[in-house]
Amino acid sequence: MTSSPAYITDRQSLRNFVERVRHHNRIALDTEFVGEDSFVPRLELIQVAAGDLSAAIDFPAVGSLDDFGPLLADPAIEKVVHAGRQDLELFYAHTGIVPTPIFDTQVAAAMVGYGTQIAYAQLVQRIVGVKLTKAHTFTNWSQRPLTKEQVVYALDDVHYLLPVHTHLQERLKALGRKVWVEEEFIRLGSKLTDGSREPRHRYQRIRGWENLKPRCAAVLRELVAWREEEAKRRDVPRGRVIRDEVLLEMARHIPTKVTALRGMRGLHGSEIDRNGEVLIQVIEQGLRVPASEWPEAPKSKRSEPEAAGQVDLLQAVLKAIALKEEIAPALLAGASDLQELVDAKHQRDKLDLPILHGWRRKLAGESLLEVLGGRLHVSIDPQTGALKLISHEPGTTIDG
Repeated sequence: MTSSPAYITDRQSLRNFVERVRHHNRIALDTEFVGEDSFVPRLELIQVAAGDLSAAIDFPAVGSLDDFGPLLADPAIEKVVHAGRQDLELFYAHTGIVPTPIFDTQVAAAMVGYGTQIAYAQLVQRIVGVKLTKAHTFTNWSQRPLTKEQVVYALDDVHYLLPVHTHLQERLKALGRKVWVEEEFIRLGSKLTDGSREPRHRYQRIRGWENLKPRCAAVLRELVAWREEEAKRRDVPRGRVIRDEVLLEMARHIPTKVTALRGMRGLHGSEIDRNGEVLIQVIEQGLRVPASEWPEAPKSKRSEPEAAGQVDLLQAVLKAIALKEEIAPALLAGASDLQELVDAKHQRDKLDLPILHGWRRKLAGESLLEVLGGRLHVSIDPQTGALKLISHEPGTTIDG
């Protein structure tokens, strides 16, 4: 019999709940947060389910995850999430712990034929046969007190997660893909600590940075790193300080006086009053960076006329393999990866693309390389219309 869900608002109750949950070998996790007005989204609610236990943890009331952290770090307890990247980021931000081991039902669903980025409600309906209500989809989770209906709605996000997990585990085992999915979950966890979120690496997330001259890119790197620290200090979204496109223009035109800043569109006068002199110092700091330390933008490639057709061909091959293997094509490779594969010509094995590593390479990457190398021919079965890959050497045929 399932226990009544708990609504936890103090640390002692949280400790008691954690003590009961820690004896289970898997827990379902979800969070509710508000991200519009702060640097890091404000964590409001944590939903947990394990066996017949479930609870909604009111984070502002509890105030700390010190007592919850050991649960996240326990290697004997599998943490089940759905599309859990942001949940994991929040847990890491508040505890410094990378939850492990993890199981993301959205990733697993794509690997067994349910499609790319399937929504939780859709997955529950297809697997469990329950249609979830959407009554509180736009709830402001920062308002207190929360109603009983809001708490019940929030707990629905973990109530069905474990049955979904069970079903997906069985499908993965039947298809021989447990090792594949474990590889994906390790990659998902490692992204929390791979350094890409460090202030001095954030400039690479600015669209168009690779088109800057190297010296200007060095200025952009300093400006973006400064904005990162400033937004964090003020606890506001990055764009509330200075928007991406404005930083890009500053790096491109390199103003060296506060008066020049005042002539730039999109740069608020209040921000110039507050940090104008500092911004000029940051720009000067970027200009002093030696050429040996300038950021290197990816070399732009001019695709040959036939390259577009080659990418289309690879996409068709990829879809045929994905259809045969009952896996979402987007989980294997995106159009940009295929374009890079075509453009690289004789240096393809030097590319750091997911399709050229691990299970992806075994499943599809090798075939794509064989097609590009002329060692596999693509044809259409006149009877079924299915795509086939035919090797020069007898014995290799893939039906789409």
